[in-house]
Amino acid sequence: MRNLITDVAGIKVGNAQDASLASGTTAVIFDEPAVAAVDVRGGAPGTRETDLLALERTVEHVDALVLSGGSAFGLEAASGVTAWLAAQGRGFQVGDAHVPIVPSAILFDLINGGNKDWGRFPPYRDLGFEAASQAGLDFALGTAGAGFGATTASFKGGLGSASALSGPYTVGALVAVNALGNVTIGEGPHFWAAPYERGSEFGGLGLPHPWPADALKLRYKGQQPENTTIAIVATDARLTKAQARHLAVMAQDGFARAIHPVHTPFDGDTVFAAATGRVAVAEAPVDLISLGTEAAHVMARACARAVYEATALPFAQARPSWRQRFG
Repeated sequence: MRNLITDVAGIKVGNAQDASLASGTTAVIFDEPAVAAVDVRGGAPGTRETDLLALERTVEHVDALVLSGGSAFGLEAASGVTAWLAAQGRGFQVGDAHVPIVPSAILFDLINGGNKDWGRFPPYRDLGFEAASQAGLDFALGTAGAGFGATTASFKGGLGSASALSGPYTVGALVAVNALGNVTIGEGPHFWAAPYERGSEFGGLGLPHPWPADALKLRYKGQQPENTTIAIVATDARLTKAQARHLAVMAQDGFARAIHPVHTPFDGDTVFAAATGRVAVAEAPVDLISLGTEAAHVMARACARAVYEATALPFAQARPSWRQRFG
């Protein structure tokens, strides 16, 4: 187990970023079309092709999912991934045509110090193509891909991932944490997700003792739309579209266990769920309970890893990384 979403059979992940831009893109490529669904919360989402994931829509499978920085400009990253897939002959077949299905979500990182003066066309289409072409089983966390320019209220945000076994199934999460709030408790180094940590994947500090008197004090960036946490939870279980939708709903609880506050009017928190279908589900309702519970756990762990693994951007007044502050 790599402790990455790619522990789920049938998934590869690629990152692409531009350091001067201070932004990037992450592409999740499925070896074969996967069942997918989405759950969108918070007041300021930015998405593409999420309508087709509704239960009543015709298309049942997706070829890839994309997370990107760049706000609305970053939605172009999916075009690059679509182009890469088309070159591989992938996509929903209509006669002789193949149309790759690539839903995506974006976060806001336009005022983080990077050079966004890109001229007539934003670079995200090219970043998407590069991310897809780089897709593999191993990929960088922290200041990488869609999390390259991400921040939280106190620290540099980033890209995180985690995985676990749930009975015969594997569950994994991938998240770009750019939250209005914090993933740490009070002014200290401890993570809200500490009860779910495996080993020392984000420091092994546990919960603070004694509990800080101001732990629940609101700490957030301010009333600006420079936020949103976007994520994917995946499993090798064979799920229907409706079951995948419920997996996404339960995985949102991982945000609530790792970020404070969360799902605010200035966040656009979005979770995609994908099922590669490699393992048959014997008892659907019961197995979905355990899958969803583990999905929330791995999502919380991935959120903490995103901040723990991040490095600060080299710009004036950039938010410090967790490691800069606490080692």
